[in-house]
Order: sequence, then C-alpha cells, then structure tokens
Amino acid sequence: MLDLTDQAPEDHLAYRGFRRLAQMENVQERIKELTDAAVGWLTSAAFYGQLGIIAVSVILAYLAAGLIGTQLTSLPKFKAPDFVGDLDEQVAKLRKLLFPLVAVLLLAVGVEVSREVTGQVAVVQIALGLFVIILIYGIVSRYISSRAVRNFVKWVGLPIALLYVFGFLDDVIARLEAVSLDMGNIEISAYTLVRTLIFGSILFWLGRVSNSTGKRVIRGRPDLDVRTREIVTKLFEIALFIIIFLLLLQVMGINLTTLAVFGGAVGVGLGFGLQQIASNFISGIIILLDKSITIGDYIELEDGRGGILREMTMRSATLETFDGKDIMVPNETFITSSFVNWTHNNPQQRYDIRFQVAYSTDIPAMLDIVREVVKSHPQVLSGEAATKAEQPDAEIEGFGDSGIDILVEFWMDGVDDGENRVAADLNLMIWMALKQHNIEIPFPQREVRVLKEG
Repeated sequence: MLDLTDQAPEDHLAYRGFRRLAQMENVQERIKELTDAAVGWLTSAAFYGQLGIIAVSVILAYLAAGLIGTQLTSLPKFKAPDFVGDLDEQVAKLRKLLFPLVAVLLLAVGVEVSREVTGQVAVVQIALGLFVIILIYGIVSRYISSRAVRNFVKWVGLPIALLYVFGFLDDVIARLEAVSLDMGNIEISAYTLVRTLIFGSILFWLGRVSNSTGKRVIRGRPDLDVRTREIVTKLFEIALFIIIFLLLLQVMGINLTTLAVFGGAVGVGLGFGLQQIASNFISGIIILLDKSITIGDYIELEDGRGGILREMTMRSATLETFDGKDIMVPNETFITSSFVNWTHNNPQQRYDIRFQVAYSTDIPAMLDIVREVVKSHPQVLSGEAATKAEQPDAEIEGFGDSGIDILVEFWMDGVDDGENRVAADLNLMIWMALKQHNIEIPFPQREVRVLKEG
C-alpha cells in the first residue's frame, strides 16, 4: 500500500484531488443506478398494472356515481324534517360527492387487488390518497360552515387520513407511545395527550351540533305542547352531556369502574366549588317540572326588568326585552325570588289610560265618545269577544285642581309593548276625538294678584 505520510504537501493535494474525482465518479454511478431503476420500474409490468387498476377504478366510479345520482334525482319527493333543510339542495350536494366517494371505495379494493396481482401498491395508494383529499375537502366545503372546524379538518383530520391510507399511522402511534411522562404511579404518553386533544375537540363539537339540532327537532314537534317540549329538550341536553362525558373518559383511558372511587370527591366538589352550578342545574329541572314558567311567557323580575322568555339552558334562562336586549337570568332566581309572569295562565291583560277634561265638559257624552273610540281599536277586546268585566270602560276617577280626572280601562291579548302598542294608539285616537268635539283638556293655571301697599 502506498504511504503518503512522508510525501510533499503538493503530493497530498494531488491525492485529495484524486479522491474527489473518485467520489464524483461514484455519485454519477449512483445517479445512473437510480435512473436505471426508475426507468425500469416505470416500464415494468407492475407499474402498468397499477395504472390499469387505477383507470378501471376511476371509470367504474364515474359510471356508478352517474347511475346513483340519476336514481337519487328520480326518487319521489317528500317533506324532509326541518333540520335536513331543502331536500333538493341536499341531494345536489350528495351527487357532487358520489364520484370521489365511490372512487375511494373502489381504489381501496384496488390496493388489495394490486398487492395480490402485481406485488406493489405504491401507485394505487397515491391515487387513493388524492381521492381521499378530494372527498374530505368536498365534505368540509359543503357541510361545514365553521371556519375553526374547517381548519381542524385541514391540519389534523387530513394528515391522519393520509397516514392511514399510506399505512404509516401505526408507526407514528408507536413512536408517540414511546414518548411518555411519569408522574408517580401515573404514566402519560404523548399519544394519550394527542388522542385526548383530538377526540375531545371532536366530541365537544359533535355535542354542540347534536344539542342544537336535537333542540330544534324537539321544539319543532307540533304534537307536543310547549311545556312538554321544554322538558324533553332539557332531558335530551342532560343525557347528551352525560354521554359526551363518559366517551371522553374512555378516550382518556379512564376505566368507568374507577368513577366510584372519586365519586365522593365529586360530591364534595358539588357541595363547595360547584354549588351554584348544581343549584342552577337542579332549579332548571324543577322549573320545567312544576310548569311555573314556559317559553313565550312575559316575565317581570323584582328589579323591574322584564322580557319574553326565549330559551332555557342548564344554567340560565334568556329574557328578550322589547328593545332587543337579552337578560341572562340564573335558574335559581326563579326559585329563590319572586317574579311576575304576565302571560302564563291568561295572555289577556288589562291596561288603563288617564287624562283630564275641563269642568265645563258634558261628562256623560264625553264618556260615551271615549268608550266608542276605545272599542274601535282592532286589538281591544270588546263585544262578544269579551266578558262584561272585560268590556272597555271610561269613568270619573276623581276631581283635580285643574279638571276632572278620567280613567279608561281596556283589555287586550298580550303585553302592551313591542308589536302591541295599543295604549299609544288609543292616546292619539282619544285626543283626536276630543279635539273633534271641542272638548278641552285643561292644563294647570295659577292666578297671581299684585296688591298695592297703602
């Protein structure tokens, strides 16, 4: 072997140059080997066999999607439930997803066929991955309006689907399970954290969507009265919450039999830290069962605030005021404090209007005029639609300093506000009638006398 340790420096430089040249020749040979292998694979029967399987699967998927879409269009029309929406629109969305859906199914079968026939599946798996991407994007763009959910599917759901299609998901899971953190007797792996985060987000989203859809379906049932619908809605919400909680425990790897161990701790927590939450939760159930309030009632609280009851949740009730504001009232308030339910048993309410006329007025004639004016309003109960006590009335309430005090009483359906502004209409109608008949509405007057001294 040639020893270069005693050679001149220029000889060392020459040696390094020969090594670089040899390395370049090795790189060129390596590139040539890879090129020859790629050309050989691209011209092999296995490669063309996979292309044939892809072509057959795509053509069959196109034909099958067209046939199924035609059958869907020709189905007899029927009224779909409210939560489904426009049936024709849903069918149109489904037809656009049929081709990628059928292609994914056929290509999944094609992977197994290619493995048995050609011994290779890489090209078919690439085609399957592309159609999986197309299918997921089609579902997300047509059925999911939430931007957060779309981003979740894009950055989490799609990579997981591709890892599963290409067979790498098990390897990734194994590597995540190898990374763990020991906390005493508890071992938490990276896979457990990732799994809890992903599936927990999915469960909470599904729970929220299911809760909204279920409430809408139950409240849209005309065969149930309002109180029954609210009770069923509340029970559905409680059952869904329990199911989501139990599923989340399973995802976290907590055995349900261990719940009995910390059941006492949960009870203590409800007694101290969660006292108000538990109180509002139980109060909501009691309210629904005793039927003291129901959706659509006009409720006035102790502090004078009031509104129409629009919604009851596990924690609170929502009162919508006539000026467009929402008042969030804890359920416990309806148990521990008093309130006025204006429209619970009887939607008909009595209201009054007060004004003065001059002492020189023909009172009997004026009262008859006012009664007829009030009766003429379409929303005032009168005639056969009202009992004797509910008939509009006008009477003398008292004698004031400037004139005679007149009291007008009338009954109407609903609360005199919002859409039913009856009192405002009657004030204008009474004023116009009094003006037409030259009836004076007095105003305070003072007589001042100046006395001279001396």
